[in-house]
Amino acid sequence: MRLYDTRSSKVGEFKPLTKKQLSIYVCGITPYDTTHLGHAFVYVAFDALIRYFQFKGYDVNYTQNVTDIDDDILKKAAESGRDWKELGQFWTNIFVKDLKNLNVILPTHYVKATDSIKKIIEMNKKLVEKNHAYLKGNNLYFRTKSFSKYGDLSKLSREEMIEISAERGADPKDPNKEDPLDFIIWQGTREGEPFWQSPWGEGRPGWHIECSAMINQFLGDQIDIHGGGGDLVFPHHESEIAQSESFTGKSPFVGTWMHIGMLKFKGEKMSKSLGNLVMVSELLKQYSASAIRYLLLSHHYRSEWEFSESDLILAADKVRKITSNQGDRKKFEAALEDDFNTPEALKYAGIEELKILGFTY
Repeated sequence: MRLYDTRSSKVGEFKPLTKKQLSIYVCGITPYDTTHLGHAFVYVAFDALIRYFQFKGYDVNYTQNVTDIDDDILKKAAESGRDWKELGQFWTNIFVKDLKNLNVILPTHYVKATDSIKKIIEMNKKLVEKNHAYLKGNNLYFRTKSFSKYGDLSKLSREEMIEISAERGADPKDPNKEDPLDFIIWQGTREGEPFWQSPWGEGRPGWHIECSAMINQFLGDQIDIHGGGGDLVFPHHESEIAQSESFTGKSPFVGTWMHIGMLKFKGEKMSKSLGNLVMVSELLKQYSASAIRYLLLSHHYRSEWEFSESDLILAADKVRKITSNQGDRKKFEAALEDDFNTPEALKYAGIEELKILGFTY
């Protein structure tokens, strides 16, 4: 199989760490609000990929996280007067229900960040010992200048990285930072917030270290595939590489970086902040899970595209017509082997081929 790797910026031969066992990690949700079709595009794409690997005889160890402690969750909990744990569990349950209704297989390990606190502290301690992290004020920061490859994944200039980090929750002007690009791996407690005990005082983990810790805990020092939405390349995945390789001393941390394209609606990226959301639960009232899967997989996983209900109507019609079609297995597999080209593969799919990709009949 050939896959596009974000870090190398090219399609190349996929070479697993071991012959028949794959380690795959996909960044999950921060459950503070509703989930939508943009999320479904990410997780259906990886569900189809994992199903195909399993069809080819691989044993897949698939881990996905739930970022259940985060500024957004705490802010939403405070605004709504709800307990942060209860709020996170409520939206996680809805997300899982939507995915099950789309016939998405749950990961081997579905892990809350708060269940990996011990591993997070272990990693942070070693990063301090190796001079990759420093304590200033109440926060522990990762020293980005200690990792010469910082920026290799995103290929952004220093100025671009500083600008984007500010847009995505960091504070480049934090006076405690040695460098504007340094990021928090342990945040000192604030009044009224949940906290855990650590060598650096009471606090909670930073966002990026959570995923590094869960990967190391459940998949090991190096993994075959790391995935997520394209908006996670920087700073999240860039920072994961820096932490993980600094902690383990092993490179590359990830064999293949796979990022899913953005789904748009009404001319803008589908997002909670813009409110231009299409809900899976609403679509399922009118359309089958197979029709929705067909619509999603009729777009290449790396493509940016715009949702329209007319396309979903066409997808539902195509799914109905395929019931009488014989597939061309050879051409179907050839398309999937070529950077997992599901739109091309669907042209040669009959019922048995669709079943490989998770469709139900």
